[in-house]
Amino acid sequence: MTQVVELTEAAAYQVKEMMVNNEEEGSFLRVGVNGGGCSGLTYGLNFTRERHEEDEFLELHGIPIVVSKEDAGILNGTKIDYKQSLMGGGFTITNPNAIASCGCGTSFRTARKEGTPEKC
Repeated sequence: MTQVVELTEAAAYQVKEMMVNNEEEGSFLRVGVNGGGCSGLTYGLNFTRERHEEDEFLELHGIPIVVSKEDAGILNGTKIDYKQSLMGGGFTITNPNAIASCGCGTSFRTARKEGTPEKC
């Protein structure tokens, strides 16, 4: 069975740093999907202290992660990484379920869910 999300060591290190800097130790990393963007859906990463009964829970590299059951089907097999370059750093998300994405790299759609596209 495919894991809902995979978090690389580089991404986990960055998340841990952010948790400390934002006083979010003890929080969960919530990975989700929101409507919007050029292609209809966007990714959401944030910290939360709430874990809902219907959430899927996993812990990767010491990071407790929650994903709503509704978003789990859209995200199944998604890899979250962190890349550093001369221009700065940022999270990269690779979703095997995405059939189209916007040039910005943060908006996508799947065969089962199109979302609500916005004008660019």
